[in-house]
Amino acid sequence: MSHFNYEFQPELYLPELKAVIREVEALETLEPKLLDRIVRRHPKGGKAVFSKSEIIRGYRWLALQEGRDPEAGNFIARLRKKPIRTLSGVAPVTVLTKPFPCPGKCIFCPNDVRMPKSYLSNEPGAQRAANHAFDPYLQTYFRLRTFHNTGHRVDKVELIVLGGTWSFYPEEYQVWFIKRCFDALNDFGSREDPEAIRDASALGFEELDEEIDGSVLQQTYNQVVSGYLRERQEGQLLPPEETASWGDLKAVQEINEGRPARCVGLVLETRPDHISPEEVIRLRRLGATKVQIGFQSLSDEVLAANKRGHDVAATRRAMVLLRQGGFKLHAHWMPNLYGSSPGADVEDFQRLFGDPDFRPDELKVYPCSLIESAELMSYYRNGSWQPYSEQELLEVLVRCLELTPEYCRLTRIIRDIPSQDILVGNKLTNFRQLAEQELARRGGRSRDIRSREVRGRPVEDGDLSLRAVEYETPVGREIFLQFVTTDDYLAGFLRLSLPQQPSFIEEIAASAMIREIHVYGALAGLGKEAGVKAQHRGLGRRLTDEALRRAAAAGFNDLAVISSVGTRHYYRGLGFEDGELYQHRRIGRENAPPTVAGEDPKG
Repeated sequence: MSHFNYEFQPELYLPELKAVIREVEALETLEPKLLDRIVRRHPKGGKAVFSKSEIIRGYRWLALQEGRDPEAGNFIARLRKKPIRTLSGVAPVTVLTKPFPCPGKCIFCPNDVRMPKSYLSNEPGAQRAANHAFDPYLQTYFRLRTFHNTGHRVDKVELIVLGGTWSFYPEEYQVWFIKRCFDALNDFGSREDPEAIRDASALGFEELDEEIDGSVLQQTYNQVVSGYLRERQEGQLLPPEETASWGDLKAVQEINEGRPARCVGLVLETRPDHISPEEVIRLRRLGATKVQIGFQSLSDEVLAANKRGHDVAATRRAMVLLRQGGFKLHAHWMPNLYGSSPGADVEDFQRLFGDPDFRPDELKVYPCSLIESAELMSYYRNGSWQPYSEQELLEVLVRCLELTPEYCRLTRIIRDIPSQDILVGNKLTNFRQLAEQELARRGGRSRDIRSREVRGRPVEDGDLSLRAVEYETPVGREIFLQFVTTDDYLAGFLRLSLPQQPSFIEEIAASAMIREIHVYGALAGLGKEAGVKAQHRGLGRRLTDEALRRAAAAGFNDLAVISSVGTRHYYRGLGFEDGELYQHRRIGRENAPPTVAGEDPKG
């Protein structure tokens, strides 16, 4: 990947940079104190110290000048900032849609009119979005740049689109937004000045006054935001320049298949009551592979008390439709809602995995916090709602950790809301750590995916075994195939769906489905050798072979995969062929189970 026109110019500081690089390379281990001494011995221009990102940029520039691959070796890995960000195998790039009317009236939801509904302007991701006027191209491009500058690879990008209810935005805006994200992925490494494309007429939502008293809503969020949009866009909620055709989107997605920064996953979020067969197909046409969906509660009484706007039956229907589409399912669930209690929350969480209708693949646990602009303020002031004590919340979260099965990833426990925005309720951001410590003190351990990821640990083939976890859903049988180490760390997994009823999508009506393949470990470059890293050791191929064998044993003649744009080439290499919305591999005799005694496929 070519270097960029950064403000920092390595060629101006070559003697000092070379000295720093030589000393870093000579060290067996790089401790922060040692690096600090090195950069102070060789100050930049005799005045300031080099930052890590400047050393990385300088190293890359020098390597390119000398005709070397700057990503080879471990120099950049030793300097990488926050390596945990890509230790799950992908570079997550989160972008936010612009503020827009929302169909929900949830009493716990903040009403910051400078942000898409449910987000706050002080949240880190929201601040980045606002700095770029919610422009999808600039958000994507500069997030990639930040990863690149701090030593992370961006070959494999999971694009996560947050903000409001995605399904409530007009279709033309959805297509345009995703297209512009892909434009940024395709341009990364070639465009020198992305700031030049900033739209001078972009709306500055910071002009709006955040002050909405949740106790007395004289103007709703929708009224304020709609009025602002129409006033500045000639009476329209959506300006004509924020539209694109399906053909435009398809063209940039095809380009991305061969670009250095490829989209290996697209995540969109919505509400259960906005999922229909038509919406599932639209999500797939956009390229989505995972859907974040707000359950919040599995109690009709609690949902009604919090004015959620849908019942549990809507959540059940949405999960069936999304499963039939092959999507990965990422649920949101909230303890401490109005009308609930610690004991009721634990029972509610048990339903998440005890009831076959739910059983999400991933889960965010967001305890309810009181934000001044939320309608919940009036309930707090009249004494009908109170936040749980620290001990009560700890007990609920410990039970959540205990009850989460090994096929689910607890993505987050506690939402990243700045403490100054929380009037009452939990303000600790490390509550997951506290809950895990308490669980360990009681002799337990979380079995969810996140707690078992191999991450940067060395992985040897002889240390791995294949294990299967099977469970039922309304659609059919799910098989969670996983490669685990002897000490039960997870190196890779595959989610195989064996439907017992035809999908409403004709293309996959008779197909078994690979819903996800994920190999863990530090992000390895596309086509790179991995050494002892988990990625690129053929685990994905081996998992696919096992999925083919099991699908054949179940009587299927076709195995489909809900591939992302950036993984199409990979699946073609495994024998899959392109369909309209999915990729397919015919199942022949070679995939049938052995007719003589062999190893137990369940490991």
